[in-house]
Amino acid sequence: MTSTIFSKEEKAAMRAAVAEKKAAQEGADAAAACEAAIAALTGNDKELAEGFHRLVAENTSLAAKTWYGMPAYADAEGKTVVAFKPGSKFKIRYATLEFQQAAQLDDGNLWPVGFALVKLDDAEKKRVAQILRTAVGN
Repeated sequence: MTSTIFSKEEKAAMRAAVAEKKAAQEGADAAAACEAAIAALTGNDKELAEGFHRLVAENTSLAAKTWYGMPAYADAEGKTVVAFKPGSKFKIRYATLEFQQAAQLDDGNLWPVGFALVKLDDAEKKRVAQILRTAVGN
């Protein structure tokens, strides 16, 4: 009997998370894993991930890693602050920037933690850079 609780893509993401945890325990290079995850992307997802990777490096001190097999960035405590979710990974029409609990985006009782991204022109780069700086408390 085939399980319909989790999709094939969700199961792959969970396997990736287990592999990441094991790799971290073995002292693997998390930044290299992030770069490999970006290099494995194609088309618009790859272009967006590369641009986002540069913005993170230019605007924060977050460390590159992977999170459920996706390019991600962590704070000094190793907590994931933001991940780049390629649209192709879950067969959706756009990539997303997904901020986690460690992101300092709190604003009253309601604030966004996810952003759809289809293009990364100058206006979007400026906005994403500001959101990143806010997320890390700058």
